Order: sequence, then C-alpha cells, then structure tokens
Amino acid sequence: MSSHSRPVFLNLLQIRLPVAGIMSIAHRAAGVLLFLSIPFLAALLSVALSGQAGFLQAQTLLKQPIMQVILFLLLWALFHHFLAGIRYLLIDVHLGVQAPRYQQTAWAVLILSPVLALLLLWGLW
Repeated sequence: MSSHSRPVFLNLLQIRLPVAGIMSIAHRAAGVLLFLSIPFLAALLSVALSGQAGFLQAQTLLKQPIMQVILFLLLWALFHHFLAGIRYLLIDVHLGVQAPRYQQTAWAVLILSPVLALLLLWGLW
C-alpha cells in the first residue's frame, strides 16, 4: 500500500451482485433464520404435544395473521436453504458450473422457494 492510496468508500446499495451472489447471501440468511427459530419451534411443538388443549392453543396461535407471516418466512427459509443446498452439492460435483446454467439454477432457487412456501402455507391454512 503506497502512501498516496486512500481508503475506498463502498456504497453497498450501489453494488450490483450477480444473481448467484444474491442467492448465496439469501442462503446464509435462511440458515441463520432457521437456526434462530429452533427455540420457538421447539416451544410450539411442546405446547402442541402437551394435550388436546395445548394442541388447540398452538393451532389458534398459528392462525393469527402475524404468525402466518412468520410461518411463511420460516417455510421460505426452509425451502430456500434446502434447494440452495442441493444446488451447491451439484456444483461440488461440477454440475451446473458453466455460465448460463449457474445463473439459471440460482434464479430457480430464488423463484421456487417462495412459491413452494406459499403453496404449503395455503395447503396448511
């Protein structure tokens, strides 16, 4: 580093990531969300398994609008993490590494995960 070089200011809102980069960041965010949801989901499962009254309480809780949003986010995270994980496994065995294919699979993960989450949520409701 020379004495004339100055620090570079990076505006993160102006950086244009490729679709695979966006999918990679979303994969990490989904993993963190799933990890952080474990205590909540364990408590909900405990209530639901405590008896008929607990099951009805858990069922009533899950029908609340804010819980529907939380459930959608958790389902999105689960599907995204699962589909991106499969994509990364295929890349590890050198499938889908070439230019058009890696972009197509990244788009597929980004589009399919919320669609599957909505379909499952709609089916549960």
